[in-house]
Amino acid sequence: MAEDRFTDVAGLKVGHAHDDRVRTGVTVILPDAPVVIGVDVRGGGPGTRETDALAPHTLVERFHGLVLSGGSAFGLGAADMVAAWLSEKGIGLPVGGRPVPVVPAAILFDLSNGGDKNWGLEPPYRRLALTACESAGAGCPHGPVGAGFGARAGSRPGGIGSASVVCPRTGWRVAALIAVNSFGEVYAGEPPVEAAVALPKVPIPGTNTTIGAVATDAPLTKAQAQKLAQMAQDGLARAIRPIHTPFDGDTLFALSTAGPEQAAVAPLDLAVLGTLAADCVVRAVRRAAGLAA
Repeated sequence: MAEDRFTDVAGLKVGHAHDDRVRTGVTVILPDAPVVIGVDVRGGGPGTRETDALAPHTLVERFHGLVLSGGSAFGLGAADMVAAWLSEKGIGLPVGGRPVPVVPAAILFDLSNGGDKNWGLEPPYRRLALTACESAGAGCPHGPVGAGFGARAGSRPGGIGSASVVCPRTGWRVAALIAVNSFGEVYAGEPPVEAAVALPKVPIPGTNTTIGAVATDAPLTKAQAQKLAQMAQDGLARAIRPIHTPFDGDTLFALSTAGPEQAAVAPLDLAVLGTLAADCVVRAVRRAAGLAA
């Protein structure tokens, strides 16, 4: 039975791992079969990997995993381990001497949260990614877990949140998984007028970021997945104020788990899916910040 979480979209597993001492973590999304992914990157300080490969005009059509991580640029190393782990299991593009998984990633900044970042030449993100891969399953907890473990949402603790819904028009499911480390505040309802000029954090470029993914079992092309990600970003604007600032690197991915034999959705159905995805993002953000059950 569906439980209003990201993994209600069939064919997806999620794994989380964190380090209490460092105050950081990693979240991995592992599909049972390669998936279509699109991406929308906003804000002034993004940190990403393999997002160019998601463009509709590029060669690779389906992808093998997705990583969300703390650690700023150091956290991008988590995707190296996920790619290696998948390759060992025979998952990836059949090229060269071994399978080559394509694993996009996005990071958030949690380096100034008080944790011990004196890791020398061995940042913890490969280790955490391995733990997350090996523990991945259908569970999808909310709060300070995985990539959201060391996050802040404006003046309050951040974290991970998820939500899902079934489209009444088509029966397709849409879900969101969001790690909230925003410069702006998260609001449970309509923000007050004064929120437009509130500065909940010291503004340092690139030191925040809300990252995440929306997923659906509807069949999408890469171009349609990109549009779904774009529409889902509107959910961030409805829950966080200010958003997409020079101090954030907001990045949302969109995944379709449908098989390649299915015809792509019609434009009107895509518009409905994008609207529902934004609704899921709103609820996921509020759950991440502890403002909703």
